Amino acid sequence: MMKRFLWFALAGLLFSFLSISPGAYAQSEEDRLMLADTLLIAGDTIIMLGDSVIIKTAEKPQYWKKRGNFSLSLQQVTLNNWAAGGASNFALNSSLQLGAEYAKDKKVWDTNLTVNIGFNRQADRRFPTRKTNDNFLFISKYGRELSSRWLLSTQLDTRTQLLPGYRFFRPPGAELDARDRISDLFSPAFIQSSTGLNYRRQFDNGSRISIIGSPFTGRFTVVLDDSLSRAGAFGVTPGERVNPEAGVSISSTTDIIIMENVRWRADLNLFSNFERLGNTVVNLNSVITLRVNKYITTRIETVLIYDEAVRIPQDVGPPIQAVQLQNLINFGIGIDF
Repeated sequence: MMKRFLWFALAGLLFSFLSISPGAYAQSEEDRLMLADTLLIAGDTIIMLGDSVIIKTAEKPQYWKKRGNFSLSLQQVTLNNWAAGGASNFALNSSLQLGAEYAKDKKVWDTNLTVNIGFNRQADRRFPTRKTNDNFLFISKYGRELSSRWLLSTQLDTRTQLLPGYRFFRPPGAELDARDRISDLFSPAFIQSSTGLNYRRQFDNGSRISIIGSPFTGRFTVVLDDSLSRAGAFGVTPGERVNPEAGVSISSTTDIIIMENVRWRADLNLFSNFERLGNTVVNLNSVITLRVNKYITTRIETVLIYDEAVRIPQDVGPPIQAVQLQNLINFGIGIDF
């Protein structure tokens, strides 16, 4: 009797085990996964399920954003026995733009570097190779956020050139051109340090603007070349290498996507000395980029400068105060990185 009862019990247990559906078994596995032990260690998620350990590493935050662009345009004209006249020439213009932004814990550090170099070579003149473009612009700004769009910022703005600059002219009665060296590396250089309120906004399409107004700004005109310093070039006292000034300033950086493949970037700096409020030094660098495809671009570059302390030499008469204007239109290679 006891053996018969054990056999019936064993058969019932086997029937119950076989009657369990695969779906029910899968559900129990899911329940086990949901009931798994979870542990967080230094940002990593560790899931312990039975004898298995699953580690999910959290993505590291990106504090740095980097950007860059290089452009190069070339032009060559070769004439040989050309009845209509003209001159063979070769022209080169290049530009390098680098930028980096660091943002963490309400601290923002934004740095931009722009270097432009251009030459023109014409074989039938005394000085065949002449500089057409030479700009060095470095702007670095550090700030702490007061709100989502307002910061308290300090900015360093440095503008100079890399190569000697010459004024070419032909003396009366001479058959060949002559030249005078009128500028060089850090002759001049304009270094400006300012602290003030910074309005900063970024748009959904990638455009951004930044405006900083500073009631306390130090501006230094540097002329390291001895001959230019002795001549009192660029507003320095003759024989001195640095002319310090204190005043107020407004500066802005604009990077606007006007439409698809059309972008405008501009850096504007306005400075007025406390001793001569209203007499404003103006520096504007503007670049409009029209992208044809990934590698071909057209660039319209404009540099505008006005500084009453800088006298512009004239072919006839003494140097005068004047607006300095440089404009270039380049078609060539443009690479973003």
